[in-house]
Amino acid sequence: MTDELSFLRKQARTQRFTLGTPREFRVAPDGSRLLFLRSESGVDRRNSLWELDLSSGTETKIVDAVELLPGEENLPPEERARRERTRERAGGVVGYATDAELRIAAFSLSGKLYTVDLATKEVAELVEGSVVDPRPNPAGTHVAYVRDRRLRVIELATGQDRPLVDEEGEDIAWGLAEFIAGEEMGRTRGFWWSPDGTSLLVERSDRAGVPRWTIADPANPGDSVNTVAYPAAGEQNVGVSLAILGLDGARVDVESGDWEYLAAVHWSAGGPPVLAVQSRDQRTFEIHSVDPATGATKLLHSETDPRWVELVPGAPAWTSDGRLVRVSAADGSYRLLIDGVPVTGPELQVRSVLDVGDEVLFSASGADPTQIHVYRTGPGGVTRLSASDGVHVGAGTAEVAVLSSWSLAHSGPKVSVLRDGSVLEIRSYPEDPGIEPRPIWLTVGERGLRAALLLPSGYEPGTSLPVLLDPYGGPHAQRVIQSRNSFLTSQWFADQGFAVLVTDGRGTPGRGPAWEREVSRELASVTLTDQVDALHAVAAEHPELDLSRVAIRGWSYGGYLSALAVLRRPDVIRAAVAGAPVTDWTLYDTHYTERYLGTPQDDPAAYERNSLLADAANLERSLLIVHGLADDNVFVAHSLRLSSALLAAGRAHTFLPLVGTTHMTPQDEDLAENLMRMQAEWLRKELDA
Repeated sequence: MTDELSFLRKQARTQRFTLGTPREFRVAPDGSRLLFLRSESGVDRRNSLWELDLSSGTETKIVDAVELLPGEENLPPEERARRERTRERAGGVVGYATDAELRIAAFSLSGKLYTVDLATKEVAELVEGSVVDPRPNPAGTHVAYVRDRRLRVIELATGQDRPLVDEEGEDIAWGLAEFIAGEEMGRTRGFWWSPDGTSLLVERSDRAGVPRWTIADPANPGDSVNTVAYPAAGEQNVGVSLAILGLDGARVDVESGDWEYLAAVHWSAGGPPVLAVQSRDQRTFEIHSVDPATGATKLLHSETDPRWVELVPGAPAWTSDGRLVRVSAADGSYRLLIDGVPVTGPELQVRSVLDVGDEVLFSASGADPTQIHVYRTGPGGVTRLSASDGVHVGAGTAEVAVLSSWSLAHSGPKVSVLRDGSVLEIRSYPEDPGIEPRPIWLTVGERGLRAALLLPSGYEPGTSLPVLLDPYGGPHAQRVIQSRNSFLTSQWFADQGFAVLVTDGRGTPGRGPAWEREVSRELASVTLTDQVDALHAVAAEHPELDLSRVAIRGWSYGGYLSALAVLRRPDVIRAAVAGAPVTDWTLYDTHYTERYLGTPQDDPAAYERNSLLADAANLERSLLIVHGLADDNVFVAHSLRLSSALLAAGRAHTFLPLVGTTHMTPQDEDLAENLMRMQAEWLRKELDA
């Protein structure tokens, strides 16, 4: 096996070199200890639950996932769906929740409900199977969880287990986040405990009017078809409402407002429940408080935008003393506001609110969008906690902050705890990729596009190189960030003999509301223009790029952009690998698609401009389409419709179906390795490289 192939196999085995790294941090209120998940090594897929004493630095394994479940996991369908929405690849304990004082933790493993006493380390199995999202109440007396799409609660002292609502109907769910919430809004929860632990605010969803789409396994025709409720653009969404359910059996329905999307919920001792909601067109965003006694709502804040109002993770929320924390677009940036007063200036783009207590912990980018730093508020103003260049992911609290720091200087994250002016490292065990990316950092063109150019290891100047564009290129994701791990695959392709160019164009995050909204109604033209403009600008500075031999590859939006490029710019692009591409936006979901294109009923021309199907007859270059047959996000219908249109137009192309693969790239080592190797070989052939 060559070194290159061993990298590909190692990348699949280590889940892109993320295994063995600490995650999911919870800090005790007194700041004395924290909990986290971590597997035993960089190739171990099973996370266990650990406790770290912050005074001594001693780590203790609280839950050993391998010992608790030696065999394979058997997940209920709802849990598999949750993991697909969050792109969760690991196993073992992938999530947990605690009471307010971190005395007990609850988690599910292979669908079973467990609790662990964090003082005695005693683990108890409470429910046999099909458990989703168990969460103790703040008092640590009860655990709520979802089973068979119904919210249940178990009293720990007596073991009494009962449903909180007994409602018939397979289309009704209590306590589960609907597809749109998990896939597009970052909300994976469907219930929230009251601060005193005697009631819950619960989502009720009704999918009765949502179109039913099917996912079959053509390789196993005897298997049953998976039917899902998929809210395609212009179609009906899942109906979402809320109720407050008491442990005493009381029920208070929350007043229904004139909103379509429940984006976020927060309930803490700082104030009553707050809801962040959006209109169907996403041009109106509101924050409401809820009276737990009556269910009446009160409007606390409203904002509108002629295009859309962006959702920022972690907001809104109450501080401990009852001040409302939110993030809004103003003065060309996303600004953090507390009780309506901006606490960040226009020089920062707030990315997310990480924790709200006495102070606020948040992440933001400054003038350089390729870096993300962690900040805290305080009496003296805003303080940056992350010191080194790179991408820093924050957790914990403002007083005890946990930083997972990614950098161009090292592979994997360095994880540290900042407390009382001291720094404590948490051990991390990611595998060494064996590849060291060497991106050439670029800012090009009149729009100042951020790009990175990667050349083959040991490249001698003066040699002409075929070019491979390797973008994502769409909203809500960046490729050009100061993290070595972000460029591992790109460097591997460079080492196959390509000059690889990665560009973040308009619509990508980190550069403010106006930059993001440039793609409104014009996803195709704007994002493709930026890729082509960046290519020409970089080639003008680097004559080693052979503009007669240019290809592009990508997955998801990157797959859409790749197919778009070969169809509409054959004068520039000679070959494209389009992985899991959206080809017809009427087949993609409401919240994402309608944010950028409106509805098909209101603006059919926008859907026509941004569709790939009408361009099929224009294909005159090489196109390889790759798609997972089990994809429930970008259904394989996208690629099948494009392939059919190409065939009808007499345009030769290659279509590679991946059996059993979802929207996540393949996890099987053989399949993952061979898929990458095949792409490289195909691209070399098409570019005469």
